[in-house]
Amino acid sequence: MFVSYRWLAEYVDLDGITASELADKITKSGIEVEGVEILNKGISNVVVGYVMEREKHPEADKLSKCLVDVGEEEPVQIICGAKNVAQGQKVAVAKVGAKLPGGLKIKKAKLRGEVSHGMICSLQELGVNTKLVPKEYAEGIFVFPSDAEVGTDALEALNLNDEILELGLTPNRADCLNMLGVAYEVAAILGKEVKLPKVELHESNEKTSDYIRVQVDAPAENPLYIAKMVKNVKIGPSPLWMQTRLMAAGVRPINNVVDITNYILMEYGQPLHAFDYDKLGSKEIIVRLAAEGEVIETLDGTERKLQADHLVITNGQKAVAVAGVMGGANTEVDETTTNVLIESAYFTGVTVRKASKDLGLRSESSARFEKGIDPARTFEAAQHAAALMVKYAGGEALEGVVEVDRLERPENNVSVTVEKINSVLGTSISPQEVAAIFTNLKFPFSEVEGAFHVNVPSRRPDITIAEDLVEEVGRLYGYDHIPATLPIAETTGGKLTVNQLKRRKVRRFLEGAGLYEAITYGLTSAEKSKQYAIKAIDSEPIRLALPMSEERSRLRLSLVPHLLEAVAYNNARKAENVALYEMGSVFLPGTEELPKEEQHVAGVLTGLHVHHAWQGEKKAVDFYVVKGIVDGLFEVLGVTCTYKAAKRDGMHPGRTAVIEVDGEEIGYIGQIHPTAQKELDLKDTYVFEVSLTALFSADVDEVAYESIPRFPFMTRDMALVVDKSIAAGDLYRTIQEAGGPLLKDVLLFDLYEGEKMEAGKKSLAFSLRYFDPERTLTDEEVTEAHANVLRVLEETYSAQLRK
Repeated sequence: MFVSYRWLAEYVDLDGITASELADKITKSGIEVEGVEILNKGISNVVVGYVMEREKHPEADKLSKCLVDVGEEEPVQIICGAKNVAQGQKVAVAKVGAKLPGGLKIKKAKLRGEVSHGMICSLQELGVNTKLVPKEYAEGIFVFPSDAEVGTDALEALNLNDEILELGLTPNRADCLNMLGVAYEVAAILGKEVKLPKVELHESNEKTSDYIRVQVDAPAENPLYIAKMVKNVKIGPSPLWMQTRLMAAGVRPINNVVDITNYILMEYGQPLHAFDYDKLGSKEIIVRLAAEGEVIETLDGTERKLQADHLVITNGQKAVAVAGVMGGANTEVDETTTNVLIESAYFTGVTVRKASKDLGLRSESSARFEKGIDPARTFEAAQHAAALMVKYAGGEALEGVVEVDRLERPENNVSVTVEKINSVLGTSISPQEVAAIFTNLKFPFSEVEGAFHVNVPSRRPDITIAEDLVEEVGRLYGYDHIPATLPIAETTGGKLTVNQLKRRKVRRFLEGAGLYEAITYGLTSAEKSKQYAIKAIDSEPIRLALPMSEERSRLRLSLVPHLLEAVAYNNARKAENVALYEMGSVFLPGTEELPKEEQHVAGVLTGLHVHHAWQGEKKAVDFYVVKGIVDGLFEVLGVTCTYKAAKRDGMHPGRTAVIEVDGEEIGYIGQIHPTAQKELDLKDTYVFEVSLTALFSADVDEVAYESIPRFPFMTRDMALVVDKSIAAGDLYRTIQEAGGPLLKDVLLFDLYEGEKMEAGKKSLAFSLRYFDPERTLTDEEVTEAHANVLRVLEETYSAQLRK
């Protein structure tokens, strides 16, 4: 089922909810939304134009030279190859600079010596499936009705500024095979009201019963049949809004009368059929089982041999339709039709399914009859169709209907208790919440001492037992809200807490990166207790009431001082390459008597990071080695961080940065100040410290998997000359934002500050990778995205490409 977001909004208030958000809510409620298609994706600058003049191209027989008013000061000349282009038409015009599906960009062109300022478009060129384009426009441009306003957005006029939700319905949810059914579902999810269509039908004094008589000889297969007459219709195209809604629903427009029956089908879920009354050949409709071997030519022009258990609609003698499947060619509505007989009936699903399968013929109507329709809508659907034919086909609706009604309508009463609901779901839902859910579902009910007695409406035949009501409550309460519980048993298995799992990830990663775990004292001296703290504090560190010594009299605020002591201890014993980490507690002064305990992780590295004696390779620890370790740690935990240059006591003034997550400072990284290194007799030493308490509480996106790209990527490099004061990270983030959805990766691969660079400047070289997982990019798309990046960089940082 294809659901137009804009059409749905006419029945339910969707303000503030995007199509994607709605799709997520519907899926979580139990109906899978298989995809959301954006109809105007990749299309822009297409307007309604008026063909003022049209003449044959002087140098090409198959081309036309058109003068087109596109709503600007002067009309433009457009060369068009469509056969049906003509003077006086209102058409869709892609102006110069417009974008069309497939990455096509409209440029000023010269065709056989004549300049063309744009393109007159067919519906296919605007992304409409060829199967859905009206036949008269299947091989040419689309022509708007005469009331279309020149210069306005053609996509708006064609209802292409819309999104289509594709519902993957299971057989039990046939109630959502129509817009009203989906509206009831969405209204229940959102807690909104359903705005039902209003039928305003003005009937003449003549009666339908004077023109037709209905006889049903197979009441078991057809318990309800309604016939309605509409005279003096004028066949023509249906309104553009109706055509576009049908196309969005996957139905091809044909003419106003047929389109109205299909529109009602999509709106109400009630299949209708329109007979040309004058071709019927009699004043009676007899519904019966077919004779074995009886032949009928259906609307698709195929002769079909029927079986004795197929249900047919006849004029008293010969079949004029296969009930619920397809009409006959002998009563088809065409341009000569003036009088229409509307059929609205209830055919049993088994009967329709059997005929559809035997004949190899499936239709939108048969699909709905097979799964079951709502008989409560059968009469209203016929009345609404008649009203639309009066309004859009100029018809005259006759008074009343001719009806054969032998349909039994037993009340469907199902009861369930709150206790049973909670027992099955493992929840503690209150009676008030259950009542609210049934109210949102528009299920009439009464409540007696915790038991709900529900009178299930006929549109929901899938609700038959108490467990069905439990399912309704569960899915609208929210499967995500149902607590996960262990089975009740004598013993239960233990598990790690979330923080314990994360601590193990941290330990495993740091040890994998070559660091050894150290465990140091939580007590320190008054002097060291304030050193290297992540956040400075005004009050004094916590002092013990009875310290063992002054060297162990304070609770520490940082892990780094003791790790530096450990490095100095190892260096003094000829261990020059040291990499240590520690996970432990620090103690911050609190407002209460007891201190606030936080978990931190810190690391310290000095000496060589890489030493391959056989290959003669040596790499000393530097800022970027330590930063790489921290980056890897954050990646393992799924947290994104940013670095900002900073100055901190005890740290190198030019090689220190603070670490921020969501704008909050949670740690730092950098080199120990040379003075501090000298005091401890250390060589270049680098440290980091991060608050695990803050890190573990940071919002983490769920892991999302993407398929391996099937299409090639394109790479562009740029070397930018900027002021030395501009941080590479700022440029990096700006490039990512300006690159748009096509830019997937950005890599800084070079920094140059040599003698050939002017004073106060530096050169930063980035490699940018573009690709689209759904198609191959064009050079023009990548060039445009790349040019936009350069423009933003120039405007923001006065950056220039290095020559």
